[in-house]
This record gives sequence, structure tokens and C-alpha cells, in this order.
Amino acid sequence: MPANSFTPTAETQIPSTDSPAASRRVRASSGSRHSAVVRIAHWTMVIGVLGLLVSGIGILISHPRLYWGETGAIGTPSLIDLPLPMIIGPSVWNRPIHFLFAWILVFAGAIYLVAGVGSGHFRRQLIPARSEFNLSTIWAVLSNHLRWRRIPADDVWRYNVVQRLAYLAVVFVIFPGIIWTGLAMSFTVASVFPFLATVLGGHQSARTLHFVFVSLLVIFLIVHLAMLVLVGFLGHVQAMITGRIPRRNPS
Repeated sequence: MPANSFTPTAETQIPSTDSPAASRRVRASSGSRHSAVVRIAHWTMVIGVLGLLVSGIGILISHPRLYWGETGAIGTPSLIDLPLPMIIGPSVWNRPIHFLFAWILVFAGAIYLVAGVGSGHFRRQLIPARSEFNLSTIWAVLSNHLRWRRIPADDVWRYNVVQRLAYLAVVFVIFPGIIWTGLAMSFTVASVFPFLATVLGGHQSARTLHFVFVSLLVIFLIVHLAMLVLVGFLGHVQAMITGRIPRRNPS
């Protein structure tokens, strides 16, 4: 055999990209992370969510009670009494702001959804590979996260199966639920499309479900930020700003 010939070994062979998981590994090591559309939509949605949370808290403390059905007011039985001080009045100022940020979120989310489907981002990045979609793999990932185990360097820039399922739930369940229940609470919108509220059981049912979906989103955001700290907060924020994986991942 000539001295300059080369035969790939198990350690030097180029990984096959036939499977979705292998394709993700190759793309993750190439330096490219997020497209411009994804980055712009992401930060616009961040602004929308922050505005909605702040204004939503102002609306909630004006009447921190949740009901089920069509009507609910002071003096009527409530489903849940939230441990918040009741301050009458703030919702008058916060409702217009709340709807403004809601439309910002809707438009940014729509752009993200169309771009994600059209570019194959959801298929490549968010849909778990068949080999990953099993209870043992999911439990192993959850167990490592609950024990706050550091993620290996090779896996820092790849979504694990739990992350993908969580992102899919946010994009296709929680956000649509928030938007639907938010529209159902609007008497103006419901007067044109009454089924938005009646399917849910009434305006007060929509308000209660809206609170539930928002609570799930807040839990996701807390876990999301915690996981960013675990894998390197500054590096991932930089990647979401520039679109590329930094050469050195600041923690």
C-alpha cells in the first residue's frame, strides 16, 4: 500500500447524513445556527410576550378571580381566587396595551410559522428522530436536567428530544391556545365569530383557559432560561443575535 494512501477508520470516517439526527449533527458543527427570519421573529416575539405579561398582570390584579361559563363578577361564585390584591381600575389602561402587544406577537408568530415550515426548520430542527422518540430516552434527558447535569460539549448546540417536544408544544398548542382564548374574551371579536367563545363554554371560561395557557408559557420560559444557563447563556444569546455559533462559547 502506498505511504500516502488513506483508508478511513472507525474514528476518521465522515458521519453519514442519511438520518435526521446525523444531518443535525453535521449542520450543528458548521457554525450556522439561525436564519435572519427566525432571529427577527424570535426577538419580536420576546418583545410581544414581555409586553403581554406586564399588561396582563395589570389586567389580572383588577379582578384576580377566575370563573367558568358566560358570566362572572363580584358577588358571584368563582372557580379560583388568585392570591393577588384586587385593585380596581388598572385594566382600563392596560387593555389597549395588551391588545397592541398581542397583535405584535400574532404577526411575528405567523412569520415564524410560515418561514419555519417553508424552510424546513421545523422538520429538521424540531421534529424528533424516530430513534429518539421513546420513553427511555425522554426520561433520561429529563433525569439529567432535573439533576442539573452539565450537557456534553458535543450536544450543547443540538436540541434534545425534550426540547423539541417542548418547542412543538409551544408553537402548535400553547400559542394557538393563548390567541384563541384571547380573541374569545373580546366581545367585539366574539360578536362576529361567536363560536370562539361558545366552543370554550363562554367568555369567562375563555378567560380561565387563557390564564392556564399563559401559566404554561411562563413555566416554559422559566425552564428555557434555566436550560440556557446550563448550556451557556451568553453563547446561545449571541447565536440568536448573529445567527452563528460563536467560536468560543461563553458561559
